[in-house]
Amino acid sequence: MWALEQPLDKLVFDSRYDDVELLGRAVTSGDGWYPAGLAFHIQNGAIFGAIYATVAPVLPVPAPLRGPAVALTEHVTLWPLGALSDRFHPARRQLMPLAGNRRAFAQGAWRHLLFGVVLGELERRLNAEPEPVPPEPDVKFSTNGHGSLEHAVPAEPTS
Repeated sequence: MWALEQPLDKLVFDSRYDDVELLGRAVTSGDGWYPAGLAFHIQNGAIFGAIYATVAPVLPVPAPLRGPAVALTEHVTLWPLGALSDRFHPARRQLMPLAGNRRAFAQGAWRHLLFGVVLGELERRLNAEPEPVPPEPDVKFSTNGHGSLEHAVPAEPTS
């Protein structure tokens, strides 16, 4: 989902910051960076989602805010690693610098917010308590209002 939305936010934020490219170019220098980066990106999202689903029920945050709060916390916490990427990433000359880049930070925050909203809603729906099923009434009459033959004739003879 995030990788599908990314081209739009690159236009809106006027920034070429690309998570798939960052991940893909870390593992390959050839033209195969996009599928490699997309696979890593999907894997990271799945791992994050699994961890989130485990901890979300115990978070002291209202359910609608859990996903966005956790995703934005992750963004703010890990963003400083961009300085390491600027310095040590194998493709650092092909990538835009992240340290001090406010547009890229805002773009990443938007992506995390969107991911958090979707993740939180999915978790809420998948882990929702089932709706209580009302007990069936103990009906002693038929729908025509004249009673039920099963209740009129005893099952065992009386003495």
